Amino acid sequence: MHFISPQLEQYVLQHSEDEPELLAQLNRETHQKVLRPRMLSGHFQGRVLSVLSKIIAPKHILEIGTYTGYATLCLAEGLRKDGTIDTIDINEELMDLQRKYFDLSAHAHQITQHLGSALDIIPTLDKKFDLVFIDADKPNYCNYFEQIIGKMNPGGIILSDNVLWSGKVLEKIEANDKSTIIIDHYNKMLKNDARIETVLLPIRDGITVSRVL
Repeated sequence: MHFISPQLEQYVLQHSEDEPELLAQLNRETHQKVLRPRMLSGHFQGRVLSVLSKIIAPKHILEIGTYTGYATLCLAEGLRKDGTIDTIDINEELMDLQRKYFDLSAHAHQITQHLGSALDIIPTLDKKFDLVFIDADKPNYCNYFEQIIGKMNPGGIILSDNVLWSGKVLEKIEANDKSTIIIDHYNKMLKNDARIETVLLPIRDGITVSRVL
């Protein structure tokens, strides 16, 4: 679903920061070689992630759902010099492509890849996070949130992607549509959780920004 016209989207891109060349290359290779390339954050959302990370200046970032690593590199742009980003994905086939672009970036030494279930890996990470980006399987969004909320520094930011779910959250939700049911529940949960303050931004497919109190 397009929430704004293609013409307006183009105007937004033209008046936002340019896509860095390394990310443009990763964008192209993802579209050429990887299934479901629309999962890529892309130019505009990537610049949003980059500027949010730069504003936060995190020491430790956690990303749940790496895909080809585009968002990882955008988030890494805001890391402190001694900072780290742990990124988790379940798809082993994408790890070499991720690492290829991580190693070409200025943040290669700061990025640690984790392969497997995030629900298994998150409890093993002995860090307090300043920034978390959730962009993985939707049925586990609530589970991811509950695992990471205790690992956040006060004032830390949790970003949740795809929370508008192509507009399906406004439609009559079928009983067998588990992803939409969970996303709708997740949005309500964030709104009512006293541990955070939340704003849902209509950027691309929706990004929720939740600040830990």
